[in-house]
Amino acid sequence: MQTSSWVPLFPESASTFSWMVDALYFYLILISVAFTIPIVVAIFYFAVRYREKEKYATPEEMHGSIVLETVWSVIPFIISMTIFLTGAIVYYEQYRVPDDAMEVFVVGKQWMWKMQHSTGQREINELHVPVGRKVKLTMTTEDVLHDFSIPAFRTKADVVPGRYTYLWFEATKPGKYHLFCAEYCGLNHSGMGGWIYVMEQRDFDNWLAGNESGGTPVQQGQDLFENKLGCASCHAGGADQRGAKLEGIYNKEVKLVGGQTVIADDAYIRNSILNPSSQIVEGYQPIMPTFKGQVTEEQLVSLVAYIKSLSGVTGAAPTGTGTTGSSTMQGTSTNTNTTVAPRADRGNSNTQGSNPNAPATRPEPGRTNQ
Repeated sequence: MQTSSWVPLFPESASTFSWMVDALYFYLILISVAFTIPIVVAIFYFAVRYREKEKYATPEEMHGSIVLETVWSVIPFIISMTIFLTGAIVYYEQYRVPDDAMEVFVVGKQWMWKMQHSTGQREINELHVPVGRKVKLTMTTEDVLHDFSIPAFRTKADVVPGRYTYLWFEATKPGKYHLFCAEYCGLNHSGMGGWIYVMEQRDFDNWLAGNESGGTPVQQGQDLFENKLGCASCHAGGADQRGAKLEGIYNKEVKLVGGQTVIADDAYIRNSILNPSSQIVEGYQPIMPTFKGQVTEEQLVSLVAYIKSLSGVTGAAPTGTGTTGSSTMQGTSTNTNTTVAPRADRGNSNTQGSNPNAPATRPEPGRTNQ
């Protein structure tokens, strides 16, 4: 991990909002010190000044001071409000995802991070991103609660089973930054880490070109939808369509049986695949079977991406000239038994020039190119 030159043991500040987090953090430290020192000094002073000098003495009666009581009420109130407002601004900047962000899908699993770019490239325990580009992470987990944490970017978010959580950042400095799981997740929790590689746009384009993929999440989702899972038999449209319409529904209101309405967001689409009988669209029969236990989290991500694409939402792709082809990660295969994958396959063209921080390419046991 890179460290700051002026604060020992502090991670490098390498995102657009990291300075805001640091400023709030040091402001809290300053306030704590400013209150702690006078209070400790006052305790010792009063202990000496008003110590017992004679037994059973009658102390002087005190009636208080309106000015003093007003001051020690107003000043802490003002300080508390500055902390609240500053914290609210920082939170707003950190967790309000920009619309033009490049989307990356993340699936946590004991004990690894699996990433997939919107152009199809896959990585394990590593993520390559361009400098100066907003990146949105759409995250979920296959098993227990995890937490995706990048200290240098001053950002983290829980990755929760059964739902999607989101994180975004914009890196400001090329380099290699630590990635951690910040939530205890089992025996090998301490080993669930990795690296974020921030690269110049040209180097990122070279990395994309040298790491082929087996199709984008949308393409993989379409294959599942039309071929492997048979969803198209009911949702393909036309006069004989038996399932609810999927075209153009994303982020729109959907009316359910009983008169309720919901917004067709990522969570709604995911829940409709796993628990279709819980939210039945008005005008349709509850004939859809559940796919719970039949699809992996990665396949769910692909299906959601494809259904979103039917509404024209495909996620911002990386700006560059990278191409797509085949990948060495698990893909949408139902084989999810791999539990140790120390690093992503970088392809044969990942040279020192494309990423000066990258370790040398080396073969890994049990992994072959597809």
